[in-house]
Amino acid sequence: MVEQKRARRDPRGRRQAIIDAAVALVSENGVDELTHRRVAARAQVSLGATTYYFSSLDELKAEALARLAQRLDESLDQIRDALAAGDGDPAALATWLHDYLNDTAQVRIDSALTFSAANDAELRPLALSWTERMAEILAPYTDAETARTIAVFCDGTIVHALLHDEPLDAEFLRRAITALMRPGGRA
Repeated sequence: MVEQKRARRDPRGRRQAIIDAAVALVSENGVDELTHRRVAARAQVSLGATTYYFSSLDELKAEALARLAQRLDESLDQIRDALAAGDGDPAALATWLHDYLNDTAQVRIDSALTFSAANDAELRPLALSWTERMAEILAPYTDAETARTIAVFCDGTIVHALLHDEPLDAEFLRRAITALMRPGGRA
């Protein structure tokens, strides 16, 4: 009864709850473990609601992964803004990266897209766009090859954070990014 009232009052909210549940499940278990039944249980909606809003599991997966890609774009916007505010200072990127890596839950959520793309070629463009856009953001502050190198380094720090109990420390990140952005310069 409560579910029916919620559906009539807020169908967008219900759809969003289903997407949020799918994102959480993909983040926790990977895209291959996503089912309508698990999403319905996590979203606290009927199984029929998931199939009403998403006619196929592929459609639901695509929506969840698109949401993950959108979150990655928002992170890239933050990086761009931090670098602009710091006039390209490598410490600005290092600080942002350190703060990000310390949000373990967010790192796991964002990494779900990458790991899903490793097994599904159709998802690769979504996952690869983070590294490509990161290089574009860095390009005004260094050459194209160095920007790409730093983007790949950042990818590696994310994997490192996933595998270790705590991410790399801020000073290490600052020195490494400075060395990459300003070879031969002071770190």
